[in-house]
Amino acid sequence: MALETRAWEEIQAGGLTVETAAAVQAAITAHAKASGQGRYAVEKALKQRVRHGAEPEGEPGAGA
Repeated sequence: MALETRAWEEIQAGGLTVETAAAVQAAITAHAKASGQGRYAVEKALKQRVRHGAEPEGEPGAGA
């Protein structure tokens, strides 16, 4: 979650780096694989938590 938070802060400041974006994607992919969830679902839930401060409906704890 810390990586996505950093990425979101960089996006808002207009300076998202390739390194941060790649690190976020790698972490999302690793979490999805380890948890047996789809990468898209994990990424969506994570972004929901970081950007909107809420758990997605029906997916408690689904963030990476």
